[in-house]
Amino acid sequence: MAKKQKTVKLKHAPTKRQLSRWQRERKTRRIVISIAVAFLVCVVGYVLHGFYDSEVRPFREVAIEVNDVSFDMGYYVDMLEAQTKGVDPTYVYYQTDWVAMYIEDAELMRQEAEKLGILVTGQEINEKIEEYELPNSKAYRDIVRADLLTGKLQEHFASQLPEEMEQAHIQVILVESEQVANDVVAAIEGGGNFTVLAEEFSSNPQVEGDLGWLPQELMPNSLIGDAVFSPEASELCEIGDESATKNVGYWLIEVTDKDEEKGIRARAILLGSEAEAEEVRVRLASGNFTALAREHSQHESKDDGGELGWLKKGNMTAAFDQVAFDLHVNEVSEPVKDEEVTTKGGYWIVQILDKGEQELSEGSKKRLADKDFEEWLRVSKENSKVVNHLDESKKLWAVEIVLERR
Repeated sequence: MAKKQKTVKLKHAPTKRQLSRWQRERKTRRIVISIAVAFLVCVVGYVLHGFYDSEVRPFREVAIEVNDVSFDMGYYVDMLEAQTKGVDPTYVYYQTDWVAMYIEDAELMRQEAEKLGILVTGQEINEKIEEYELPNSKAYRDIVRADLLTGKLQEHFASQLPEEMEQAHIQVILVESEQVANDVVAAIEGGGNFTVLAEEFSSNPQVEGDLGWLPQELMPNSLIGDAVFSPEASELCEIGDESATKNVGYWLIEVTDKDEEKGIRARAILLGSEAEAEEVRVRLASGNFTALAREHSQHESKDDGGELGWLKKGNMTAAFDQVAFDLHVNEVSEPVKDEEVTTKGGYWIVQILDKGEQELSEGSKKRLADKDFEEWLRVSKENSKVVNHLDESKKLWAVEIVLERR
């Protein structure tokens, strides 16, 4: 026989009211928990959103695009940090545009070199990173890559050069005016020593004397190259060059007021040659100083009619001060020669010693290869899409991050 199951009876069965209350309490707890969870989610989301906006998103914004390759602000900051390591903090900002250009050129060079079949391997980069004990970050790896790639490209362009080229052996002097050029040419034709005359009359010592054998592409400028390699070239010639830069100028100074404490109030015209200064000084006798300054002066004050304001000794150059502070009010000085200023315009005197096919020197090969490389990069940039998204605020932000990391 099957045993009878024992029925368990609750001593106190819950009433409908109690069940209803329990259900309400459970529902209330669920609502409270849901609200608490939602609140926490909102708080955490807000905090994370704020963190993302301030600490993450700025680094992910696109800074530079080179064709289909983008570089974000994080990369730009890393490159700025790497390129300014050891630089005085006050000068870091002044490198921001250069670093942007470096990123553009390095990436463009990588892309274009690949088309020539010129690559830098990861192993080559690793060896240089280890050799120079550099951080193994993307920024430093890209710096090493660009350096190695530049060397390979220069070798490539050097290999494209012929062993021999049409060259000329020349001597040059840059003088300040046609009048001086005529005098120097007459002295050379009369048997004068070119080197001695260069030392006496040259307005730009950086480009003077015997330049040795050079192809047309390496002449000091295109005007000289065209003159030297033209069929009608004479052994000794003068070439006017309005763009030539020389280390000499001539002041015409007028003091308009004097004061024991303020110093002198002056205006001035800076000319490129003594002959031009003499001519303008004659015109000042019956002309307008302001108008002549605006027309002829090579000083930054030309737009203000040559007005320099109040000056004390040391505000201008030594040659200027030596004359200006001894002038009477409303007196115009004689032309004042000043070798501390830079002016434009002059005459090249070129003596051709020999011409013909010559083997390229190692120095000429390197300079020609560098020129070809620079031209290749320039043309590549012109034919590429390069976009710089950096504005003033982004550059300042990047500088702040770099300085905080130090």
